[in-house]
Amino acid sequence: MAGLDIRYVGGPTAVITLGGLRLLTDPTFDQPGDYPIGARALTKTVGPATTVDAISPVDAVLLSHDQHPDNLDRSGRELVAEVPLVLSTRAARERLHATVRALPNWESVELPRPHGGALRITGVPAQHGPDGSEKVVGEVTGFVLSGDGLPTVYVSGDNASLDVVRAVAERFGPFDVALLFAGAARTALVPDAPLTLTSEQAAQAAAILGARDVVPLHFEHWAHFSEDGDSLEAAFTAAGLGERLHRLRPGGSIAL
Repeated sequence: MAGLDIRYVGGPTAVITLGGLRLLTDPTFDQPGDYPIGARALTKTVGPATTVDAISPVDAVLLSHDQHPDNLDRSGRELVAEVPLVLSTRAARERLHATVRALPNWESVELPRPHGGALRITGVPAQHGPDGSEKVVGEVTGFVLSGDGLPTVYVSGDNASLDVVRAVAERFGPFDVALLFAGAARTALVPDAPLTLTSEQAAQAAAILGARDVVPLHFEHWAHFSEDGDSLEAAFTAAGLGERLHRLRPGGSIAL
């Protein structure tokens, strides 16, 4: 089976090298500061571990959603206007145009691999908060990566629902690797529930997915996260899954 390399840039941003192709999740390369969103602002506490130039060229961007600056910032918007392909939601396609292609739930696109074969990318559901929150937080998507001789990889996007995880697992599981957005994000927009997986839910998701390896993303570097990497490690250890969790340092990478 061909290998997978994941390089952690920070926040929701990682470089995934699979099947000879380079993919980038939710591009965020701006520096720390307050980023307005409507009448509110989200506060970024740590900048990226590398630059756009250092990870270029990128074959495709996997954009969970465009409407929040912690998932697509100013630098990210410049980048998505230049890369060959951006896969995201219908709403992102309508707002961004550029090279964005809407990838509806359960539909796939195949990217030719440089040495033959194809990398299949399938859009899967994501729920950015509790039931009924989509009208407030907007549309979000996740992704499944697969192909002949390749590991099967789940990229959750900003998802807070274990029912969504179960639906993905039923169709594609068990998974070799899961990139889980965690951190139990909380904002005044939805005050009574987290907008992403809690640490305990992330461990449950790993078990549901049958994921051999888990790399957490989007659990740090923004002030609205209520749980951190230490709580992730504690939750996975308590669930007997500690050896599956790979908490990368910003700028670090892992070959799986």
